[in-house]
Amino acid sequence: MKNFVEELKWRGMIQDIMPGTEEKLMEGPAAAYVGIDPTADSLHIGHLVSVMILKHFQECGHKPIALVGGATGMIGDPSGKSQERNLLTLETLGHNVACIRKQLGHFLDFDSDAPNRAELVNNYDWMKDWSFLDFIRDIGKHITVNYMMAKDSVKMRLQRDSSEGMSFTEFSYQLLQGYDFLWLFEHKNCLLQMGGSDQWGNITTGTELIRRTLGKEAYALTCPLIRKADGRKFGKTEKGNIWLDPEKTTPYEFYQFWLNVSDEDAERYIKIFTMLDRPTIEAAIETHRADPGQRSLQKLLAKEITVMVHGEAEYENAVNASKMLFGNSTSDELRKLDEKTFLAVFSGVPTFEIQRDELPCNILDLLAVKTSVFPSKGEARKMVQGGGVSINKDKIGDIACEIGEKDIIDGKYILAQKGKKNYFIINVK
Repeated sequence: MKNFVEELKWRGMIQDIMPGTEEKLMEGPAAAYVGIDPTADSLHIGHLVSVMILKHFQECGHKPIALVGGATGMIGDPSGKSQERNLLTLETLGHNVACIRKQLGHFLDFDSDAPNRAELVNNYDWMKDWSFLDFIRDIGKHITVNYMMAKDSVKMRLQRDSSEGMSFTEFSYQLLQGYDFLWLFEHKNCLLQMGGSDQWGNITTGTELIRRTLGKEAYALTCPLIRKADGRKFGKTEKGNIWLDPEKTTPYEFYQFWLNVSDEDAERYIKIFTMLDRPTIEAAIETHRADPGQRSLQKLLAKEITVMVHGEAEYENAVNASKMLFGNSTSDELRKLDEKTFLAVFSGVPTFEIQRDELPCNILDLLAVKTSVFPSKGEARKMVQGGGVSINKDKIGDIACEIGEKDIIDGKYILAQKGKKNYFIINVK
């Protein structure tokens, strides 16, 4: 068996670890779980550290359990949050859980007959039949309020929101999460809970509950919360989260996120978000440091994680799309882009609208009269004759050229290019 803790250590993926955890895991195959909050119908890259930990756990011969919080998701975890979250309906939770299960299948083996195949569980299944009175009598009596109040997640929330405080609903969250661990310990022989460092308080409540109710030992491990080198939150852009769902974040945008990380971040992320081994990563870092301008480390990182999440074909499409603005891409390659990727690639470029019945149209009229790509037909004529104008990546050399239905991409768009870097979208209504 590979040493799971050792693997995480060199990758920089351990923040806190309970004494004895490494030794226990080296005794033989064990089960461990990570909790995932099903507040959306897609994971985002903020979830990926925990998911990668589960993946490494399985690769090291152990059994990973992904717990989706169908019950706890209806309450809201105060850890690291500034306000109580919206509560979800059962129908919404069911939909979210099904979508998350599908995405986790890109990382974990759920379907083989291996003894350490991954398992997905939903804490709603064991919480739904508890009555409030039974729960506080049988479980609540084992954990004191003093113990719960001492947790950093509670103290920080109370200090931050002294005017509004914390609802009892949120305060009870750590007890419910603690019971999840107890249930999995008893029913799935799950010895270890893992998660982000902001979860340490909730996780250790679980180990304490197991100790007090069963007199047995359970273990805990957390990974650091990932920040960018400049201290900003990881995984957020101006547009919001980077999602794993291609409908929410296109594979092109996903690929671009990783391609554009800083050199310092790339050296950390390549260890955390890929399964490449240590010699390969160390060699890649050396190569990158010798010639940072090539961005070879970012390209390798972006390739590995895009293939893992979206597959080889979408990775190739993302690479081709990335060449669209600055490379010598062709009209055929442009037409292969789906509409979302097309709009993502050319996001922010000036856009004009024309009516479909205005086509066919002479190239000079299109660019200088129907739109204002050029301020005058004279300037447009000069640029066309000089070979500086392209429509849909095809050079236009004839000022008599007619642009018509055949030139519309996806039934909606014409891409005009002036010089090397100036793009314009003509939206055909």
